[in-house]
Amino acid sequence: MNILIVRLGALGDIVHAVPAAAALRRAFEDARIDWVVDARHVGFADLILPVDRVISLEKPSVQSWLTLVRRLRPARYDVALDFQGLLKSAILARASGARRVIGFSVWHLREKTARPFYSEVDAQGQATHVIQKNLSLLSTVGVETTDVEFPLAQVASPALLQIRNEIGVRPFALINPGAAWPNKRWPAARFGEVAAFLRDVRDMTTYVLWGPGEAPLAQEVLDASEDAARLAPPTTTADLVALAREAAVIVSGDTGPLHIATAVGTPAVAIFGPTDPARNGPWSADDAIVSRHAACQCHYQRRCRHTAWCLDDVPVAEVTAAIQHRLSAPRAHAVTGE
Repeated sequence: MNILIVRLGALGDIVHAVPAAAALRRAFEDARIDWVVDARHVGFADLILPVDRVISLEKPSVQSWLTLVRRLRPARYDVALDFQGLLKSAILARASGARRVIGFSVWHLREKTARPFYSEVDAQGQATHVIQKNLSLLSTVGVETTDVEFPLAQVASPALLQIRNEIGVRPFALINPGAAWPNKRWPAARFGEVAAFLRDVRDMTTYVLWGPGEAPLAQEVLDASEDAARLAPPTTTADLVALAREAAVIVSGDTGPLHIATAVGTPAVAIFGPTDPARNGPWSADDAIVSRHAACQCHYQRRCRHTAWCLDDVPVAEVTAAIQHRLSAPRAHAVTGE
């Protein structure tokens, strides 16, 4: 059987589709499983062990789409599974030439215009969390499971080596202040206070993660940390996986590094506002969630449009209490590969 997974982005959503790929591999050991992603996410997709081939969509252009389709067609896919639910992902799934093109029912699509491109849909009642929603889609190919596994490859990490050279084997924490949506970002200065708490109370060094354009934001955290925080080395996605595997805890909003960390079993304290932690949050019941989703007036909007921003209501004391609670529980078990 030849299977195509279509999940172009974003990073956290790709992470949440990994258990579905793992379930497909368990059910169809000899299948060929390919995955289409946006080019910027190839670094993570290459780590997903059940996947045989990662195929990238290089640019949002007609020429890139035509090139991609020419790469897909020779595989003669038996089934294409669209885990994105957008018009563009449904078109790609159909254009692959797969004999069966499967997606979510019209009531659970992000863009309902995707529905005509599917030959079949998942008619089951949808689970709350997006991981279980993805697993539910597999019932269309005879796979019934709720098992959550993240088989990710082990890779060498220069960033992790640098941290170990700096602090040895001492435990360290990760803070991730950034997010693509501005209203997902808890104030940077408060993250700095959390770093000071981790040093003074938990005897941990904190490393502040940052991505393109986020160096000033990371510096705000450092400036407010009373010299408790350090700037993390520049990181690839593979570095993020390696750092998360070693970290004692991560404190972050709803964004890719948080979901990578929870996938590898890192104890997490997640700060949620416009997005629903029941749908997008950490999958382990042991992880701590500080949420203002119920009070938020801008659900699933990138920017707050009200005078009272929900995350501004989250005090440092609530987050540090959540850290204490999370670190009193065991580290989650994660199936992450060798």
